Amino acid sequence: MSNVVSRLQQYQSPTPSRWRENAERRQANKNWLRYSQSIAMKMLDKMEELHLSQTQLADKMGCSQQYISKVLRGQENLSIETIAKIESALSIQILC
Repeated sequence: MSNVVSRLQQYQSPTPSRWRENAERRQANKNWLRYSQSIAMKMLDKMEELHLSQTQLADKMGCSQQYISKVLRGQENLSIETIAKIESALSIQILC
């Protein structure tokens, strides 16, 4: 048994895991994350319908493709201004 433990310790990461911190953050922000993911799904559906790539959407919104990627992961805290840009670029309604 000690042989197994010593072999596992050889593969142990030198940096501590942030799994617990990330899980606690997700739990604390559950409602916000759910809403952000809902926006991302609406965007993905409309982008697919329009055959629009992330780069093309970024050009329409005046931002980077990397930012669009973050938004589409459903974990970006969006400002009202950004939501308005998304609505305009995709001709969808997100806010009532």
